Amino acid sequence: MVETAPPPAPSEPSIPPTRVYRHRLPTRIWHWVNAVTLLILLMSGLMIFNAHPRLYWGQYGANPDYAWLAVGSTRDTGFLRIGETRIETTGILGRWTDAGGEQQTWAFPGWATIPTTYSLADGRRWHLLFAWVLAIGLTLYMLWTAIGGHLAKDLHIRRGEWSPRHIWQDIKDHARLRSPRGEAAARYNILQKFSYIGVIFILLPLMILTGLTMSPGFNATAPWLLDLFGGRQSARSIHFIAAWALAAFFLIHIAMVLLAGPVNEIRSMLTGWFRLPAERSAGP
Repeated sequence: MVETAPPPAPSEPSIPPTRVYRHRLPTRIWHWVNAVTLLILLMSGLMIFNAHPRLYWGQYGANPDYAWLAVGSTRDTGFLRIGETRIETTGILGRWTDAGGEQQTWAFPGWATIPTTYSLADGRRWHLLFAWVLAIGLTLYMLWTAIGGHLAKDLHIRRGEWSPRHIWQDIKDHARLRSPRGEAAARYNILQKFSYIGVIFILLPLMILTGLTMSPGFNATAPWLLDLFGGRQSARSIHFIAAWALAAFFLIHIAMVLLAGPVNEIRSMLTGWFRLPAERSAGP
């Protein structure tokens, strides 16, 4: 008697991925405008910094004064000094070779600045123009965040999220590169909420206020800003630190997008629609 193999079990029908409307139009517009604006502000700001690559605390600062941070060069090397710590940066900062093979001694190389050749006047023009774009865009977005429900719906930190256990679990998940799955992927986790609130309501307003504090013309309108930040040079130092904090946020943000699935993440920021990643299987 010949035994026959049992017929194969019918395959389960594939379930189409669930799509949710994750990012509303004002969020998407502000995201992309802000990305371009901050990049131009950073690069033009580095050109302005090249004119005097030293930072001070207090009201005054000039070459003979002690700078807590300085980028400079010797006859053969470039260096970065923070406090009493000196780091050799030849080829990167202070002394580097341009595309034509010429040695340059600006603090930051031309590929990192706007314009790419030294021009303090043009750097200021770019910086001031896009500072207005940043200020107006941030004001409108903050109003929409509060009035349009984005703050309450997406950024509000619920009582359970303040739990140290909950925060520590989210830190461990990020350290293990474990992105949320299913419906949890459509919500901001606690670390995202902390970072977005910090950027929108702390870092960006701080950049604008310290920028205004460095303006001699604005000092007559709001002299209290000088007292608030401890002087124009202190405001310049805080402005520089906040700018690099934003740059660090940008790099971490890009890394998280790549780990979570760049196609899905970028598509959601273009169209608003986000595909929920399938839940992880529980295993045997």
